[in-house]
Amino acid sequence: MNFTTKSLLTLSGALMFGALATPAAYAQEKVLRIAMTAGDIPRTLGQPDQGYEGNRFTGITMYDGLTQWDLSHADKPSELIPDLAVSWQVDPKDHTKWVFKLRPNVKFHDGSPFNADAVVWNVNKVLDKNAPNYDPSQVGVTASRMPTLRSARKIDDLTVELTTSEPDSFLPINLANLYMASPAQWQKKLAAVPASVTDPAERDKQAWIAFAADASGTGPFRMARFVPRERLEMVKNTDYWDPARRPKIDRVVLLPLPEANSRTAALLSGQVDWIEAPAPDAMQTIEARGFKIYSNPQPHVWPWQVSFLPGSPWLDKRVRYAANLCVNRSALKQLLGGMMSEATGTFEPGDPWRGNPTFQIKYDPDAARKLMTEAGYSAAKPLKVKVQISASGSGQMQPLPMNEFIQQNLKACYIDVTFDVVEWNTLYTNWRLGAKDPSAHGANATNVSFASMDPFFAMVRFVSTEAFPPVSNNWGYYSNPKIDAMIKEARTTFDPKQRDVLLAQLHAAIVDDAPFVWIAHDTGPRAIASKVHGVVQPKSWFIDIATMSM
Repeated sequence: MNFTTKSLLTLSGALMFGALATPAAYAQEKVLRIAMTAGDIPRTLGQPDQGYEGNRFTGITMYDGLTQWDLSHADKPSELIPDLAVSWQVDPKDHTKWVFKLRPNVKFHDGSPFNADAVVWNVNKVLDKNAPNYDPSQVGVTASRMPTLRSARKIDDLTVELTTSEPDSFLPINLANLYMASPAQWQKKLAAVPASVTDPAERDKQAWIAFAADASGTGPFRMARFVPRERLEMVKNTDYWDPARRPKIDRVVLLPLPEANSRTAALLSGQVDWIEAPAPDAMQTIEARGFKIYSNPQPHVWPWQVSFLPGSPWLDKRVRYAANLCVNRSALKQLLGGMMSEATGTFEPGDPWRGNPTFQIKYDPDAARKLMTEAGYSAAKPLKVKVQISASGSGQMQPLPMNEFIQQNLKACYIDVTFDVVEWNTLYTNWRLGAKDPSAHGANATNVSFASMDPFFAMVRFVSTEAFPPVSNNWGYYSNPKIDAMIKEARTTFDPKQRDVLLAQLHAAIVDDAPFVWIAHDTGPRAIASKVHGVVQPKSWFIDIATMSM
């Protein structure tokens, strides 16, 4: 966290002739260079990894889904709007079937048409193990986000029927995570696989690898140059179907720089135009150099998710309550330069899904110590916990200093914390494997931030018994029959206002049982050069580059 002039000069010299330098060939182009928190380029083959940073930079840039989030406003939460589907409706007689009407005259970057066949093909790529284009590498980052979707059927060229395993009013929201890749481009790559590769599964795998290096979606940008682990360049799609999002920027260059000081140094030395999550102690310097800091409260939670496996130290609710009461969130906010809001649950007062939890999360170390004493712990006999964390990553904010701060807080409440630090994408993968898996390394809590803009992402996947790994992200194997019944009622309620009432009751019940230690909500700070115009920082994990100019 110590940003120094020395670190700036060292990095600047190292990068001057390296990967971040803008090639002279780009001199006549409007080029936007972005330094991400990810340690690698998010996957480009249709379903990104690297958490929602992947969706932000290689998802909504090169691809579209059937639905999308409205990112055009900074003053209100993002809402779900049509994308490649213009409308959708659940069958009034059978709530497991939905009919989606598709947008006409849309083409993939390779010139092939988007239609119902393409939708069926893209559903099959992550759900149908017998489909030739099924790709196991894309399943983990997709299927867990839409666990009830089972199949797609073409009705006509611009109409498709989607079927779920049970009535699920969340489906249109979940589908914002399913990006439409070009079947024709994949077939072209499959045809180019050498004839010497005779195993069908291996041929399909090689086709996807080739597709990732020459991707084709329908989005506002298309792939131009891809160097794994180093850079991705995208150029504007001049034929993009939505005139309002037809890009004005010629080229976007994505660069992985997971360390906050390195990102900050790259910005201040002119190597990049935009950085995610600047070093907090460099904010004044960044602004003094003429860069602008953008931030906005996000539908985001930065928590510890705890284990409920036999023998877990978190099985005692008093311990879970004590940990929530022992974190000084206002001091943590100060440490982060104000770039967070204090979490008292997944949703805060004023949110329609907040409800009225009985357990009030606040900083009360005396109450925390009292609970720990009742549970049999003391300064001489502390409770030992192990948390798996990352050093960087999408939505992880500043994970090392934040976790070290929490570690010191909890020590005062008789909780002795050790960390297992892993790379971000590894942590994200382990999150889906669960606390039972060897990849947990014996940890009884994990620190993975998550989106709270839809009810499945915000609550269901963490507390539903049906969401145990590998189905979804109930990492700690939390199970509560009361919670399961509340989820079922909300999921099968299709009236939005009544569903909001049920979701508020669900949230209150979750807070009262405390399967998380809630810490913070991100404000998504990013520093951007003043030459970049039209920046709208929405109340969302995402941001729309397509509407910006330089």
